[in-house]
Amino acid sequence: MKMPKKRNMYCRKCKRHTEHAVAQSKKKERSSLKRGSIQRALKRGQGRGAGNLGKWGSKPPISRWKMAGVKSSKKTDFRFKCKECGKSSVQGSSFRSKKIEFV
Repeated sequence: MKMPKKRNMYCRKCKRHTEHAVAQSKKKERSSLKRGSIQRALKRGQGRGAGNLGKWGSKPPISRWKMAGVKSSKKTDFRFKCKECGKSSVQGSSFRSKKIEFV
């Protein structure tokens, strides 16, 4: 997908629309200690305590609910840097794309 290198956007610091430089940064892997990951481990019966865990205790390490395979594209992660004040902001909502080209 082709994307412009510069873009007019609202700057929260300047409080007006200014030109922003667009750059892409790499997505980092989510930490295993985040809330969703811990809840997922609890649901699989691996997150808490010793002894009889009842209905949470007897699941295999990977059960059927887990998605198989890999998605063919990654989500975008753009950073917008204001030309006036230098303040940078992150992309609000990302979309999937195999390749991004700045023109």
